[in-house]
Amino acid sequence: MHSRAIAVSTLWQIGSQAVMAVLSAIAVKFVAIGLSVELAGTYNSAYGFLQIFAILADFGLYAVSINELSKTEQKERVLGALITIRIALTILSLGCAVAIGWVVPAWQGTPLPIGITIVSFVPFLTLLSGVLRTIFQVTYSMHIVFVAEVMQRVVTVGLMAVIIAHGVRGSDDESIYQLFLWLGVLGSLTLFVLSFIFAIKKMRVYPSFVWADIRPLLMLALPYGAVFFCIALYRQFDLTMIAFLRDDFQEQNARYGFALRIAEMTYLVPTFLLNSALPLLSAKRERGEDVSGLIRKTLLILLLLGSFASIFAALWARPLMHLFTDDVYLTDGSTVGADTALLFLSPSMFLNTLILFSFYVLLSAHLWKRMLFPMTLAAVLSLALNFILIPKAGFVGATFTLFIVHILLCLVLLPTALRSFSNSFSRHDFLLWILFSAGVAIIAYLLLPFLVSPMTTILGGITALFFTGCLLLGLQLRKALS
Repeated sequence: MHSRAIAVSTLWQIGSQAVMAVLSAIAVKFVAIGLSVELAGTYNSAYGFLQIFAILADFGLYAVSINELSKTEQKERVLGALITIRIALTILSLGCAVAIGWVVPAWQGTPLPIGITIVSFVPFLTLLSGVLRTIFQVTYSMHIVFVAEVMQRVVTVGLMAVIIAHGVRGSDDESIYQLFLWLGVLGSLTLFVLSFIFAIKKMRVYPSFVWADIRPLLMLALPYGAVFFCIALYRQFDLTMIAFLRDDFQEQNARYGFALRIAEMTYLVPTFLLNSALPLLSAKRERGEDVSGLIRKTLLILLLLGSFASIFAALWARPLMHLFTDDVYLTDGSTVGADTALLFLSPSMFLNTLILFSFYVLLSAHLWKRMLFPMTLAAVLSLALNFILIPKAGFVGATFTLFIVHILLCLVLLPTALRSFSNSFSRHDFLLWILFSAGVAIIAYLLLPFLVSPMTTILGGITALFFTGCLLLGLQLRKALS
């Protein structure tokens, strides 16, 4: 029953992310077509700068809220305290972000400060929706999230399509740039309104100001908030460092930002799988039950997802970025482009799944001390390497930094996570993963010569998914996961 609930919940989230990924890719394409390279880079820089403050505002509350709501009998009371904490932290963090955006000397006279101000509403509304999302997560009602998230993207992309249909191409008009940003805000507002309407049908939603309820949640979230902040520094702060350290940050972030957006999409499915498994994993640990079987299956799925994403990103880097952007963003004889950025990001896509696995396993066991020190060192190393490499190599230096940090974190965190439970990952599981990865690489390589245009890339993607499904059936992975 529980395994089925996790599977159904994860499938709804994968379905949601699949649709959202397609719509997000279309949005990326519209931004690349509609704005000039400079304004597209500023657009990406605004979102990149806000990401770290959004992580600060999250404070680790989402992971903790799933954990706590899945165990408590007083769900409405805990939810009320979470809502209060979320509102306070979000206003404080995003308010600081907007203030900083307006006082950085290098950004004066550019469209970046106003962009940061507009974009700040996106994480504000998204994070508020995230608190309500935990209701659907712990009750395994993720079909509701599917509706809300898809509608969010439909609104944004649909209105962007109207702008493109009116003939906007490579615009240097800052009002068009601001309009694109406001459409993202409108989509986030749609997500919040729909989430709220559905949430109040599940339980009473209200902010609680009882300090006795708020304080323990803050104490629980504090170490995870610190860990998430470190993750944001090593994984998402490079766009902002490029904006600080490079005079040509608009061109750099135009190319790197689009590749990074694609990479971020591949991070989402493993995250949602782990979010689906976390309530059951926490409950089982609380009752003293064996969790090794559940963790084994989760790790195997994550290995398969990581291999699939990283292999296609590496082998199909140029056709994928040609599909999602435009010729001007691709590598040529004089400029390193978005396709090179995606190629260099591909190893990190796989390594990130292992780090996420380690994080959630240690989270469920409340072993935050074993995460905080390695994550802190990773953040410091990332900042130091980026400070050295970005002025010389631009986003290529940032991708190298990300790869080094991911390698070191995997070497430290994965053994720690595996030691925290009775590891039942077998040689058979390992062999299945190797055979799957080899099969996916062969599929991607054989189809690559046919990807000569965006349309053939779409058809190639559909074909690749079909053959990957056949590969899964041939390897009898369903039996291995039963």
